[in-house]
Amino acid sequence: MAFRSATLLLLALLLFYTAQASSDARIEGQDTHMEVVKGPNRRLLPFVDCGRLCKVRCSLHSRPNVCTRACGTCCARCNCVPPGTSGNREVCGRCYTDMKTHGNKPKCP
Repeated sequence: MAFRSATLLLLALLLFYTAQASSDARIEGQDTHMEVVKGPNRRLLPFVDCGRLCKVRCSLHSRPNVCTRACGTCCARCNCVPPGTSGNREVCGRCYTDMKTHGNKPKCP
């Protein structure tokens, strides 16, 4: 009986540490560290190097300057840039996918 409870306890600890380690993993290709937002909505936000990530995102675009400007706006508002040079927009969530231009076209590259 004692052996069984000790085994269950060790298994529970192993699962806890495995879950903790996997939750600490970073999204590949994104430099993130936490910074505190001051004001009434205090919370931790990941810091994203928008300039570098948008330069990579727009490197193969037919109009890289326009793409980089739009990407920078989206990154500043949503704090995220999808991986790769195109697609994968759903990785950044609704903020990134639902942002539209004045012509009701998707804003974020």
